[in-house]
Amino acid sequence: MTETHDTAAGAGAGADLTGHAGELAVAVARAHGVETMFTLSGAHVFPMYDGAVKADPPMRLLDVRHEQTAAFAAEATGKLTRVPGLAVLTAGPGVTNGISAIAQAQFAGSPMVVVGGRAPQNRWGSGSLQELDQPPIVASVSKHAATIATAAEVLDGVDHAFRVARASHRGPVFVDVPMDEFFSSASGPVPTGGRVAGAEPDADAVAAVATLLAAATRPVLILGTDVWADHAEEAALRLVEGAGVPTITNGMGRGLVPGGHPLLVTKARSKALKEADLVVVVGTPLDFRLGYGVFGDPEHPARVVHVADSPGQVAAHATLAASVSGDLTRVLDSLLAALERGNRPDWAGWVGDLQDTVRAAVERDRALLTAEADPIHPARIYGELAPRLADDAVVIGDGGDFVSFAGKFVEPKRPGGWLDPGPYGCLGAGLGAAIAARIARPSSQVVLLLGDGAAGFSLMDVDTLVRHDLPVVMVMGNNSAWGLEKGPMQMLYGYDVAADLAPRTRYDEVVRALGGAGETVTDPRQIGPALDRAFASGVPYLVNVITDVEAAYPRATFGI
Repeated sequence: MTETHDTAAGAGAGADLTGHAGELAVAVARAHGVETMFTLSGAHVFPMYDGAVKADPPMRLLDVRHEQTAAFAAEATGKLTRVPGLAVLTAGPGVTNGISAIAQAQFAGSPMVVVGGRAPQNRWGSGSLQELDQPPIVASVSKHAATIATAAEVLDGVDHAFRVARASHRGPVFVDVPMDEFFSSASGPVPTGGRVAGAEPDADAVAAVATLLAAATRPVLILGTDVWADHAEEAALRLVEGAGVPTITNGMGRGLVPGGHPLLVTKARSKALKEADLVVVVGTPLDFRLGYGVFGDPEHPARVVHVADSPGQVAAHATLAASVSGDLTRVLDSLLAALERGNRPDWAGWVGDLQDTVRAAVERDRALLTAEADPIHPARIYGELAPRLADDAVVIGDGGDFVSFAGKFVEPKRPGGWLDPGPYGCLGAGLGAAIAARIARPSSQVVLLLGDGAAGFSLMDVDTLVRHDLPVVMVMGNNSAWGLEKGPMQMLYGYDVAADLAPRTRYDEVVRALGGAGETVTDPRQIGPALDRAFASGVPYLVNVITDVEAAYPRATFGI
């Protein structure tokens, strides 16, 4: 698995540097391990481009067709590499176009730094082009948002941005620099960069969690995105296997326990969370995806433990039996050590019950995954796709109903191979994430799962894939509707409005017009051959599968 290094050789970290503010900012980003700058051309940030071109070695410039794609690519880079992604957005609409991606990063805990252009300070208040005080707009959806007022403050200001972004709990940081200061010169030492260490967990809090776990008869462990983000994937698997605890994964926690592992019971999720007497949730919020932290049944509620990477992430709304925060590797290894020092609990019977449920679910799923229905059932797509995925594939979800099926049927074999919008639920992130994934994992399969609705937000950036020679396999479930809204509206009102799209749109022809390739599939027997052609093509390729709008994903919650 390719990882971006925490520090970059040749960046000059620690040495004195003289240059314009763009050169200084690029040097700091390089010291923190940044290898690619995602952007859309704008004069307010020209010094950043000049700094990238003149760096030794030059920093890669990846220009897109919409600023949202640049920001989503930076957000996905932070998720995949665990080094903050860098988006550089020009002033005014360039910055505001990136705000949805910044908000997604805030909700998902994705480390990223956004550097914005800003109208010149020496003309401030006189109405220069795109004069807008941007930090107050971004502040509510970021860890930190500020203006770096002078070129002399850029080295420290950009370094601070990266350190805040990559410290637990990770997230986005926004800084802007006035245009006149961006072109001005300054000098000073380049910061050394590097990863920010997590906090030492409280030993008594860890011991309390271990005591609860040892006393449980039907425990369930839930592993989420922050386990991956905190570099705790090895510790997580050590705990699962060492303790023998049944486990459910979500978000970028998917793959921490490899698909098919006997202790991975995500397919028995309903039974596990209803019958558990203790649920230990690690690295993910107790939000709508987890019933707000209420498990078990009303008469026999499960005790709940919340483990987070930082104190502010521990749920305040849920009734907790215990909680602990800190570096997640230390927490998980300490839990395992405590269990091994005591009487080892025997959960074999409980695990066996859940494994029986998993096997039954797999058997039930088989009918959908091989369905010959006309129109095509969306599950059939995953029946064809899953066997074709390599262990190191990166799978990206950008859609509603269609991607919900992916969560049910795709179980990654390795950590760091699944990207979805996270709890913010933002459509349009997919093309940016695909760009980031192809750069971060150049030898891996990159598969973008697109709903036809989601595609409308960003499909133009196939042009970016083509221009930068970034082959990606795009698989579309095209039901000609906003499926996630159509069904619930019919349930509520008996009708739906504003939920239909043009039927059977040839999105593959759009991709071909932009320089890629693709095809439309209406016969379920042709899905597999079409996927084979896509993987073999070496170009951005869209398999546009026409699916049944009536085959909605069966969901128990609408996120409220």
